[in-house]
Amino acid sequence: MARKLSKPTDARLALLKNQVSQLLWNGKLETTEARAKEVQKLAEKYITIAVNAYKDTVEVEKVKIVNGKETKVTVINDGPKKLAARRRLMANLADLQETRRPKESATEYKVRTKTVKHPLIEKMFNDYAPKFDKQAEESGQKGGYTAVYKMNARRGDGAEMALVVVL
Repeated sequence: MARKLSKPTDARLALLKNQVSQLLWNGKLETTEARAKEVQKLAEKYITIAVNAYKDTVEVEKVKIVNGKETKVTVINDGPKKLAARRRLMANLADLQETRRPKESATEYKVRTKTVKHPLIEKMFNDYAPKFDKQAEESGQKGGYTAVYKMNARRGDGAEMALVVVL
């Protein structure tokens, strides 16, 4: 049975959506132990979705008009499985945007982020999925993408704290 975390359903789902997104974006998350276990459960599911679908791509030839001339360009699109997985992840994760790096100008930031519309989803398919798929081939088992480490109790109220890490 799922933990209710002393919150109404809509608030609990929003909290978990944001915490899972932050975990996947930053690679680690410090929270209470009960929340950590729920976040881990969801993060494992979402990473599994990405791992199972990231290879599904289709090459498509498109006609582009450049300087008044028609030219054929080969474009790599998502296949049906990957597209469905991408939409499912987009529905269940917060749309986090890339932040400006220290000492990066506005124009450099725009050029760097111009082609990426959903950075977290791209990170799932381009970084996590290949990494964990290779790990699964080597070890022969899937899963175990995240770990929860218990920490000291929170000073203010004594709540058991935990650190969730994407391995």
